[in-house]
Amino acid sequence: MSDRIYNVLFICTANSARSIMAEMIMNLESHGRFRAYSAGAMPRGHVDDHVIDLGRSLGYAVETLRSKGWDEFAGPDAPDMDLIITLSDTAAGEAPPQWPGHPATAQWRFPELVDAEMTESARALAFRQEFRELAERIRLLLLLPTTSLDRLSLETHARQAGAPA
Repeated sequence: MSDRIYNVLFICTANSARSIMAEMIMNLESHGRFRAYSAGAMPRGHVDDHVIDLGRSLGYAVETLRSKGWDEFAGPDAPDMDLIITLSDTAAGEAPPQWPGHPATAQWRFPELVDAEMTESARALAFRQEFRELAERIRLLLLLPTTSLDRLSLETHARQAGAPA
């Protein structure tokens, strides 16, 4: 069994909702095999209240969550990433920094919920559904045998996990 911990960065535009949810899910459910981070191309500076409420209600640690920019993970003191997953079309269109170590990349498409016009009950339901979809994709990645992962297989599996069903 490998003791290696794989670093994963989830990116979206504002880093206030879906990338934060992905960070929470992977950090709890990987049982230390993966270390997840999240960042945004244009961070909002705060985590959406729906994410905090949902995470807390499901037993996730929410106290240390914060919205941050992706430049935080491109500097010399940043942890080397093994995989970077972009979760929004908007962030995918931005010119990202040069990531140290040339990590594997994948894009998982999700609709923009934060600024969508909808009732509060519809918004809460949409966040819960997005959380479930993220969890399903992340669980597919967590099934991988980390003893045999290399950059190419990690990227291939991450892209497959994000493909529409």
